[in-house]
Amino acid sequence: MRLVGPDGAQIGITPLPEALRMAAELELDLVEVADKADPPVCRIMDYGKYKYEAAQKAKESRRKSTNVVVKEMKYRPKIGAGDFDTKTKKVEHFLAEGHKVKITIMFRGREMQHPELGRRILDHVAEAVADIAKVEVYPKLDGRNMTMVLGPDKKAQAAAEKRRQSDGETPATEAESAAEETVTPVAEA
Repeated sequence: MRLVGPDGAQIGITPLPEALRMAAELELDLVEVADKADPPVCRIMDYGKYKYEAAQKAKESRRKSTNVVVKEMKYRPKIGAGDFDTKTKKVEHFLAEGHKVKITIMFRGREMQHPELGRRILDHVAEAVADIAKVEVYPKLDGRNMTMVLGPDKKAQAAAEKRRQSDGETPATEAESAAEETVTPVAEA
């Protein structure tokens, strides 16, 4: 068998008993690396440490990988302004978390005769979240539904955050300053 030392250096072709003796002297394991090679390749190493490091690398790669989740928000052509605002805020929340969002307009009955109403709503949603998202799949009619997919746009989110910071005030500070302005002192008699 071809033998590789613990430091990765080629030792050469060695008989099995001699390779086992060398591994025992170094208090390490003899591990067959390539059994299909001619002659087979073995390496002297600490197998427990090797398995541990391989598990750590696998764990690290799983931790770094991101699983993209597609959330869905459904609208209707005759949606009210309050419902529209609530659903759009939820869409913004999903995008801020890094999820993609599929927007679906559901048509019923005669509403199918006016797909421009659904298109108008989708355009309005895209405008409302333009500072944090980009349209990945443009609106298309699919049976009785019209769909569009929005994805988080990191560059646009960073630019929007920078604009907020350059304005100098946070939303809570603006609310406090508005409350201070409404308080009027009472003249003493």
